[in-house]
Amino acid sequence: MEMTVVYEDNHIIIVNKTASEIVQGDKTGDTPLSETVKQYLKEKYAKPGNVFIGVTHRLDRPVSGLVVFAKTSKALSRLNEMFRLGQVHKTYWAIVKNAPPREEGQLVHYLVRNEQQNKSYAYDTEKRGAKRAELHYRLIARSENYYLLEVDLKTGRHHQIRCQLAKMGCPIKGDLKYGFPRSNPDGSICLHARHVSFIHPVSKLQIDVTAPLPEDRLWSSFESAALSL
Repeated sequence: MEMTVVYEDNHIIIVNKTASEIVQGDKTGDTPLSETVKQYLKEKYAKPGNVFIGVTHRLDRPVSGLVVFAKTSKALSRLNEMFRLGQVHKTYWAIVKNAPPREEGQLVHYLVRNEQQNKSYAYDTEKRGAKRAELHYRLIARSENYYLLEVDLKTGRHHQIRCQLAKMGCPIKGDLKYGFPRSNPDGSICLHARHVSFIHPVSKLQIDVTAPLPEDRLWSSFESAALSL
């Protein structure tokens, strides 16, 4: 499988995931992105034996965009702690059908995860077993039929962006699970992990990486509109 590497050094590798890939192995038995990255490193550096790759976070299968992997155990333990402390800043782009109530806003909900349905439910007040979820959104472009939101994730909950935007009345294009009426032909949803920034866990340099958008007419038109702002 062809893979787009957007950043690599001795300790980390950042890959632009396609919407069809899983980050880690699951019950489907499909080859996960983590194994594809291992194979890429094995071939690129002609490494004998096993290649170390540490998964630091995940993206839902129908979501595209940046995934950060650790190439060393030192980087993995430090990145895991950075993700836990909210020191890795992730920005997403989401295409939605309905206009948000305000052009910019903060969403705070309490999310309850239903394991059987693999779905989260958002509530305005605290519930037993709920986790607080917070994000900031901003309308950055619009077309005749859709709106492009930039989302800064403040917490990392199960299906958080999908669930919170749907709760606001703005389900993501193609996301049947959270209320969009039609699926996308390729099974994706129009949610893309666009940008990631953090202090490198080993070198302490600032890392800022932006992912190319999916090759799709709607995404391309929105990229042009957003860049013209």
